[in-house]
Amino acid sequence: MTAFLDIDLGAIASNWRTLNESHTGATAGVVKADAYGLGAAQVVPALFAAGCRHFFTAHLAEAVAVRGLAPGATLAVLNGLRAGEESAFSGHQITPVLGSAAELALWRAEAMRLDRVLPVMLHVDTGMARLGFAMAELPGLALDGLRLDYVMTHLVSADTPDDPRNATQAVLFRDIMRQFPGMKGSFANSSGMFLGADFWSDLARPGAALYGVNPTPGRPNPMRSVVRLTAPILQIQPRRAGETAGYAGAWTAQRDSHLAVIGVGYADGYHRALSNRGTAYFDGQPVPLVGRVSMDLTMFDVTDTPARTGDLLELLGPHHGVDDLGLEAGTSGYEILTSLGRRYQRRYFGA
Repeated sequence: MTAFLDIDLGAIASNWRTLNESHTGATAGVVKADAYGLGAAQVVPALFAAGCRHFFTAHLAEAVAVRGLAPGATLAVLNGLRAGEESAFSGHQITPVLGSAAELALWRAEAMRLDRVLPVMLHVDTGMARLGFAMAELPGLALDGLRLDYVMTHLVSADTPDDPRNATQAVLFRDIMRQFPGMKGSFANSSGMFLGADFWSDLARPGAALYGVNPTPGRPNPMRSVVRLTAPILQIQPRRAGETAGYAGAWTAQRDSHLAVIGVGYADGYHRALSNRGTAYFDGQPVPLVGRVSMDLTMFDVTDTPARTGDLLELLGPHHGVDDLGLEAGTSGYEILTSLGRRYQRRYFGA
């Protein structure tokens, strides 16, 4: 028996519409990392049907894989352009997001080779210190042969509204846009869309919020839940008080207990860090994870429930979302989503 990963494409489309309606500019769909682990081949058509016309991936190969799923849409690659990729970008009508003079030179050379104007987005670093031009590099940038569609930057602490770096970046972004009169800008990520009008722009770039991650930590989640992960109980093991379970006997029964074993482990993206601290639900009732998460199997204490072999435990769902599981694992809902394994039976609905 396998575990079941149910993915609500209708909820993803609804989340995009909610974000788009709250924003004065256009709203993209970030579909990098295989649409945050949920399947870009299914997610992109659902977003396109909802009206999304701008998509971002991290790598060129990701963009090429989904190019045919969104005909006519703008498809851009956040991680930039490497030597040897120029013809793939131009041939598939994919826009590179450039953050260095070397990348810009490669793309201008491609425009000259083809003797046509090519689209480009510029990434300017305002504090993240990852990719992007330094602000001091902007004056005098050579853009001949290119059509500059957007200038973008990336927020550092958008999920912490009172972090002063947010306001600093808003000021810096306004300064950047003054250097490109009349040009369109792209500023807010998922959480940034909830920081107010100072963070709105011509193109927002939500990612995690589309997939049900809470973009407003500490407040009720404004997004619809997207995933439900359930696993059938393979076996129920009795344990007497004082007996141990799992590798290294990492859990000891404090009473006579019944442990439900499911066929999900860290090979499926159910993190080992959840050992002795994770939670599942049976019929709306929480049941604690006991012992270590192993590669293929995990155990839960179902002593106080009527659970039987073959019944389903809810690992992710309405009672226990990706943010909840991320908190238990000491990570984020982003990592939970992008870790979801390939052994689950994936079931899509709501499209």
